[in-house]
Amino acid sequence: MSYHNPVLLEESVDGLDIKEDGVYVDVTFGGGGHSREILKRLGSNGKLFAFDQDEDALANVIEDDRFTLINENFRYIKQFLKFYGVRKVDGILADFGVSSHQFDKAERGFSTRFNADLDMRMSKKNMVSAYSVVNEYSFDDLRKVLFQYGDLRNANAMANKIIEKREEAKIKTTEGLKEVLKQFLPQHKEHKILAQIYQAIRIEVNQEVQVIEEFLLQTPDLLDAGGRLSAISYHSLEDRLVKRFIRAGQFEGEPEKDFYGNVDVPFKKVGGLIVPSREEVKENNRARSAKLRIGVKL
Repeated sequence: MSYHNPVLLEESVDGLDIKEDGVYVDVTFGGGGHSREILKRLGSNGKLFAFDQDEDALANVIEDDRFTLINENFRYIKQFLKFYGVRKVDGILADFGVSSHQFDKAERGFSTRFNADLDMRMSKKNMVSAYSVVNEYSFDDLRKVLFQYGDLRNANAMANKIIEKREEAKIKTTEGLKEVLKQFLPQHKEHKILAQIYQAIRIEVNQEVQVIEEFLLQTPDLLDAGGRLSAISYHSLEDRLVKRFIRAGQFEGEPEKDFYGNVDVPFKKVGGLIVPSREEVKENNRARSAKLRIGVKL
């Protein structure tokens, strides 16, 4: 599939333990690879709802009476499922991160390979773009974005340099940003550090951490007892959120215990961490950092 080669396809859909007449949600539709696999396993009475905020994904809509594609951010999952009369589901699949299509479409500004306007929005409805972050954020906010989301040790110096240069002229393109930060890009590490910079700005533009938190907090109410959450992450921040939520039902600290020492948590983890095989990584290099975790609703 040219749009997106689905990562951990069999493993993530297996993790849903699909019932033929169940109701399922794919919150990251993209090219529809995971959705098609779910539909293969559903019977005639099963239902699949999918979310994708990217207008480009609408071109991949699946013509199937059991399928509904919702062109919205999955942070609003509960609200939109309620609109369709759905209050409980049997499984939710999430494949976080950027699709291959978004990386490969030069004008979206996601990739280090192309020169493009500073954009990086997954949805054109988003008011904040990479241009806003680079040209309007304060030193403290820029430094925080680069350090927290990009793991960049030179975050302070990079933020200073961006502010110094943008006062001379606005930084409008990915190539312009690269030029501003060239002193921090030694030749042998240029691609790696640029990827970290782009990742940091992209996560901020799309509020990816906040979106995942908001989404996860809604899953216990949406899933029926025995329902499954199957989530693929690509960044340590994302994976940490999923791991902690499945284990403790929260993102920080440990769950509270009652008088008898029992904890009330919404999920029980299913199996251990699942990562792609060597063969899958060889075929699809973007799968190399993928991590799949599965939880069952108690």
